[in-house]
Amino acid sequence: MEKTKEIKLTYRTVNVTRYITPLREGGSMPAIAEADDEFLYVLKFKGAGQGHKALIAEIIGGEIARALGLRVPELVFAKLDEAFGRTEPDEEIQDLLKASVGLNLALHYLSGAITFDPTVNKIDSLLASKIVWLDCLLTNMDRTARNTNMLFWHKELWLIDHGASLYFHHSWQNWEEQAKKPFTLVKDHVLLAQAADLLEVDKSLKAVLTPNLIGQILDLIPDEWLDETIFATSGAQREAYAQFLNTRIVNSEVFVNEAQNAREKLI
Repeated sequence: MEKTKEIKLTYRTVNVTRYITPLREGGSMPAIAEADDEFLYVLKFKGAGQGHKALIAEIIGGEIARALGLRVPELVFAKLDEAFGRTEPDEEIQDLLKASVGLNLALHYLSGAITFDPTVNKIDSLLASKIVWLDCLLTNMDRTARNTNMLFWHKELWLIDHGASLYFHHSWQNWEEQAKKPFTLVKDHVLLAQAADLLEVDKSLKAVLTPNLIGQILDLIPDEWLDETIFATSGAQREAYAQFLNTRIVNSEVFVNEAQNAREKLI
């Protein structure tokens, strides 16, 4: 029998050619920009408040979501030339651009997309359960009614902005223990009430997220972004992310039970 050829995950790299407008939402101040492939992107800057960590969380969260069959805009590496900071009249934006020269991250801009509105838009329980499960795995605190980070584009639901995920990596304190803890903020998840199939999706989603796949996703992270001083090498930091995620996947019943209990109180 012929073996299936393994496809290595890779990102395209584009050069930012035009800074169009800032998206003044949240603390990271992303922007709409055009690249040399003539596409528009939502550009996320390494020089923003959370630095590389938000970009790392974006890669991990976005690619795990994609692996689970959820829709996420294409992610690309975006190179920013030092010339961009020279002509920008806004001092805050100018400082951001200067601090972000080099390699950044960008998501394909979904032109014409509308924000998910929980009072208007309804999705089926299976999809809702998958998204809640994902956000519990990632400890994503940013999928609430106030800020859903979901868009409807061509009548399909797309997930955006996973930069607030994996909040353990902002301090790395007791991260091995945190991998086994429930995600208590799930009580505020915008889709929790509709997530009636958490037990059903738990088994199937865990099966997809093998250690090999997690390793491939982590290999996407540039070594230069893995600069946490408590680790001797970028490889050691990458391995810590792998251990956190694989441990959390194996112990998913902890966060699934928390989500189910929170849902029972909600409905």
